[in-house]
This record gives sequence, structure tokens and C-alpha cells, in this order.
Amino acid sequence: MCGINGLIDKTKINKDSMASVLNAMNNLIIHRGPDEDGVFAEQNDKYTVGMAMRRLSIIDLSSGKQPIFSDDKQIVIVFNGEIYNYKTIKSRLVSEGVTFNTTSDTEVILKAYEKYGVESFQWLDGMYGFSIYDKNINKLFIARDFFGEKPLYYTQNDNQFLWASELKSIIKTIDHKPNISKKGLNLYFRLTYIPAPHTIYEGIHKLEANHYLEYDFESFQYSIHKINHEPAPKTADISFEDAKAKTKELVYNSVDSRSIADVGLGTFLSGGVDSSIVSLCLSQATDKKIDTFSIGFKKASYDETDKSRVVAKMLDSNHHEFIIDEDDLKHNIHEILVNFDEPFSDTAALPTHLLSEKTREHVTVALTGDGGDEVFGGYNKYYIGKMNKRYTSVVPKALHKTIAKLSNKYLINKDDTRGKRFQINKLLNAINYEGDFYWDIISLANTSKLLSEIMQDDYYDSDLFLEYKEVLGKQKIESLTDFRLVDKILSLEGGMLAKVDRTSMLTSLECRAPFLNKSIWEFTNTLPESYLMKGWNKKYILKEAFRDQFPQDFLEKGKSGFGSPTGDWLRQSLRKELESYIEPEMLKKQGIFKVDVITKLVQDHLDSKKDSTFRVWSYYCFQKWYKFNFLNEN
Repeated sequence: MCGINGLIDKTKINKDSMASVLNAMNNLIIHRGPDEDGVFAEQNDKYTVGMAMRRLSIIDLSSGKQPIFSDDKQIVIVFNGEIYNYKTIKSRLVSEGVTFNTTSDTEVILKAYEKYGVESFQWLDGMYGFSIYDKNINKLFIARDFFGEKPLYYTQNDNQFLWASELKSIIKTIDHKPNISKKGLNLYFRLTYIPAPHTIYEGIHKLEANHYLEYDFESFQYSIHKINHEPAPKTADISFEDAKAKTKELVYNSVDSRSIADVGLGTFLSGGVDSSIVSLCLSQATDKKIDTFSIGFKKASYDETDKSRVVAKMLDSNHHEFIIDEDDLKHNIHEILVNFDEPFSDTAALPTHLLSEKTREHVTVALTGDGGDEVFGGYNKYYIGKMNKRYTSVVPKALHKTIAKLSNKYLINKDDTRGKRFQINKLLNAINYEGDFYWDIISLANTSKLLSEIMQDDYYDSDLFLEYKEVLGKQKIESLTDFRLVDKILSLEGGMLAKVDRTSMLTSLECRAPFLNKSIWEFTNTLPESYLMKGWNKKYILKEAFRDQFPQDFLEKGKSGFGSPTGDWLRQSLRKELESYIEPEMLKKQGIFKVDVITKLVQDHLDSKKDSTFRVWSYYCFQKWYKFNFLNEN
């Protein structure tokens, strides 16, 4: 696991200056790879090109140093990630006469490309961001994995093309800080994160998952291409028993493939369905005790360690349980939030970082249950999606308006509790009669209507998701399959995976997600939706596939999630800072928000007149990012 950086400069800076710039970019992401670094730089009469990386050594500790070159030195690669099937690909290449100088997965990518070109990118099962400079054809290729587990940013100006694993390496290298992107800003204030291809900055992009970028040094232009063709989901004729057996086989195989490491490896164990199944599969794949890690809270209403203890005892694992106070999560808020380099307000980022920090004291790699909900249909929001279709077919639109109005009057929370009142009110406000309801369901901070109320007209974007609808090839998102596809390209890439990557890599811990396997995803897309959600039973086939491995009814136990009491913090320890963000002169100078409206929203939350935790937390995180990047300039 590593971080990569790269730069093409048409002003023909000398090789030493290029290396100096790349070393500076590397130093900004040393947390991603504290073990080694490497730099390649080359100058010709048209341009200077360079690539660099920081390495966290996981596989081939002795000979995997990067950059790695082809035997004739005409092709060079830097790579961030893990290729889980690299031994299979290597065996194929060896049988075809290809020779290798290392035992690393990085060289396998290079040799496969050298023989088969960009077609070889389709063979890769893993999480990755890499760049290949091929002097034979005067081109550069940068690529990102199928789900977008590893980040990759890029930008181009008149004289330079830059790419990097983290946004900070680009921002600190270019001549001036770009303006805020209107699209990125709106996406953030709807979703709490910014999905690819957008960022918070104009002109800087995220490479989309399952894509590669081809840069031509003759024209100094680039084009973007899809790596794997993704066929439209089509239901196969398969019995439930056969599907259950196949599910079990695929999950076991995926956990096994993602357990390859030459360093210590364990699992995050929350006690939920997904992490429990991953831990089970890992424990059965070895004759040694596995290490499991969980966080518990002193406050009973937040603590769910009883579930993880049941699984740890069942597996006889070396269980590491870290009991913390809510206030422990607050210590590194600034460091964690600014490390995202753009606004990000998933409250689970704080405990994920703390768990990663504690886990890194024992192992270098952790398997997680991430992706299980998207792949197998496990989110509560999928219920809401089903409810919307039923509700709108029964309740007239005019009657709904009255119900929603009463809900907003009588089901208001005054503190940060997310019980039935909160859930019912959220459901009623997400109901949509035009077929666009799912976009509001996933809008964790503001619906379109709420955002239009707080944001100045010049900044508000009313047709925010049009490009994603075009990618999906449909205007209405109505089925469980539709919901999962939306989550794959937005929520997974921009939210869940960004959270885990930034918080874990900040502690130099590598996280791997066995459920995020192309083979599993493609298989679940062929299953009848009733196999994934039977009535209101979520992740039905996954639970049934492993039911006989767990105590009776264990897989039906509810789980609260991995959040933080941020609503309370905003009223207490963070109050003074939050109040500084609604100072009228600052808001007028900033020019993004309607001063009176945003002030009332924040003040009503602070005064416990109306709890608006998600909306106010997203506002707080944005202003913290803005202050750090535009006011402090540090």
C-alpha cells in the first residue's frame, strides 16, 4: 500500500528540479507509505516527466521497491494498492516466456501491460491507483480500481499535467489555489461527500472508478476510457439453494485472496453481519488464532461490544477491544477532517480513525466488512426506496403535503437522537411523486429544497445528478438494483471508501474489503431482488448462506452503526468554533450562504429548538475546511 504522485511539465524544468518537486509531493503523503520512497524523473527537448511514490511494505518486503522498470528501461510504473490475483496472472505470463526480477504485484502489472497493453488492466482483481509511462509509444496511463477503493486525482493547466493519490499533493504544487467548484460544493452539501469525477476545486478531478486515463505526449491531451465493461443487470435462472451455495463459495474465496500479506493481518469486528462473516471466513482459512479488533463506548447507548464479543468467543480469536469515552473521538477532529483535503462530513470518520490507530499498534493490514450493504442490499434506505413506491401509489400527493407539514411540526427532535421520530420524519420528507425520491434519500445533509433555502442563488445547482442519471442510463431510480447501482458510483466511491482510505492510511494501516470483489458484485446483479431483500429481511441470501455458522438469531440482531455524537458536541465543546462560522461579516464576504437563513439554522440547533445535526455538521466541516484552506493559507 502506498501513495503515488506524478508530473508532466512542458516548461522543461531540469531533472533535478523535477525530482525536488516530486519529493515535496511525496513528503505530504508520508503517512500513506512510511517505509520507503522512490522517484523517477526524465527530461527531453519537449517536456520533463516524473513519477514518485511512498511505500507501505505489505508484499515482497525485500525486492518490491518502486519505481519498477521494464528490462529495456522503456516502461516505468509506480503503484498504490494490492493486486489479489497477481500470482495467477504471473503464472500465465511465465508460461508465455515472461521473466520476472521481483516477487511483487507491481512488476506483474508492468509485465502484463508490456505484453498485452491496456487490455491487461481488465485482468486485475484488486484495489489500486497506478501510473505507467511508456516511452515506446510516448504515452502515460493512470488507472483506478473497479470500485474506487484507492483514490486518484488529476489536473491539467497550460504547462503541466499532475496526478496524485491525495489532493494535497496537487494543491501544494500548482501555482495558485483554484476556485471552489459549484458542482462539487452542491454535491457535498447534498451528500456529505463529493463523488468522482468532481472535487471541491474547479479544474481538479477524481479519476472515476473502473477507468484509465491515457495521456498523449505528442498532443499534450488526454482521454478517459472504461476498463471493464459492466453489462446491465439481468436476472439469471438460478434456484435459491444454488445461489446460496455460490454466495458462500465466492465470499470464502474473496476473503482468502485478500488475506495475502507478508506482515501482520487482522479484522475489524463490529459484531454486525458483514464483519462477523469476514472474520469467520478468515478464521477458517488458517490454523492460527486470528486477531480481531473492535471499539466499545463507555456510554451504554453507543456501546455494541457485546455482539463483537460473541463472535470473538465463537472464533476463539485474539480479540482486542478498545473501550473509549465519546470525548476520545474529539481529540483529533481537526487533523482527521483537514486530511480529506476537501469537505467531508461522515461522522463515522472519527471512530474509524481511532479504531485504525489502535489496530495499527498490532497489525499492518485489516480486513473489513465494507461494501456488504451495497453488494447484498443491506441498507435501511433500501427499505425507504421500496416504501416510496408503495406510499405514493396509495396516498394522494395533496394528502401527503398535509402529512409532511404535520410531521415537520410535531416530529421535530430537539437533541441528537435518531430514533423512530427522526426516521419517520426523514422518510416523509424524502417521499417524492416524480420518481426522483432516491436522490433525496441519499442526500444525508440537505435535500434539494433545503439546500436551495440556505445557499445563494449564484451557487445553487438545481439539476445536480443529471450526469449520474446519464451514466446509469435511466431517469427514474425505482428498484433495489437501481439503488445499489447509484450507491456503487456515488456512495461507495465518494463516501464509504474515501472515509476508510483517508482515516486508515493516516495511521499507515491498510484496509481490505472482501465484499468489494467484481465477481461477487456481478453475481449479485444476476440474482432476483427477492434473494437480496425478502420482505423486509435485508441481505437475505448472505445471512442464509452463513446462518448455520452462527448462534441462532444472531444475524438478525440490529446494529446502530458507527457514528459520533456530533450534534451534542456542536452545542458543547465545538460551540464557540461553530458560532465563529456564522459571524455576519465573514458570511457576507464568503458570499455562499444566505446569511439570515444559515444563521437561524445553526442557532436553532445550538439553542436546542430544533436538532439539525446532519445539516449543521456538514456546515461545520465545510467551514473548517474553508478556513484552513482559504483563510489560514497553511
